[in-house]
Amino acid sequence: MNTLTNLKIQKQVGPRRKTMKNRYKKGDLVFAKVRPCVTLVVRLYVRKVYYCAIHNDPTANELVYFDSELRPYIGTLSTIKVEQLTL
Repeated sequence: MNTLTNLKIQKQVGPRRKTMKNRYKKGDLVFAKVRPCVTLVVRLYVRKVYYCAIHNDPTANELVYFDSELRPYIGTLSTIKVEQLTL
């Protein structure tokens, strides 16, 4: 095949998809959209799923979230301000 034919085939198929990387690293502070008042610590990222623990509560069970369900921890903002930022 010549180069022109290869370019036509690539245009029809489309550009190659880039692999999605995890947004949060191990140890990052985040919060879930459904409970913004609870601070979470990312413990593990496996197969597009984040395993999180509740910050300062070692006895609590791990919680599992997808990337779209989490937001980065903003600091000491009130719950109302956090909800406004997530909308």
